[in-house]
Amino acid sequence: MRRLGDLEAEIMDCLWMWGRPATVREVVDAINTRRPAAYTTVMTVTSILYNKGWLTREKQGRAWLYTPVRSREAYSAALMEDALGASEDRPAALAHFVRGMSEDEVAALREALRTAGRDLTP
Repeated sequence: MRRLGDLEAEIMDCLWMWGRPATVREVVDAINTRRPAAYTTVMTVTSILYNKGWLTREKQGRAWLYTPVRSREAYSAALMEDALGASEDRPAALAHFVRGMSEDEVAALREALRTAGRDLTP
């Protein structure tokens, strides 16, 4: 999976944060609180995200309402999977990653494995 570009990530961040369908105007207004962004640029990139399968859209009046197809967590998980896939030694890369985790993150990993029904014993 290709990592989202800067503006793509900003658009997706807005939609993930809001947790509801939104118009391009709403996204533009939110981005413009941090930095200037042209409506047409955001509209084009939002349309690209739709065409790539990242967003669904539904017509409301004259505007489209956009909704993410995947959650932020699913996107992050796919990036981690790709990162592991870039290594010739996945177990070594995973061990390296885990060594850099905080105790809270390790506890969350253990809980995720338990929830997924994965046995922690060799």
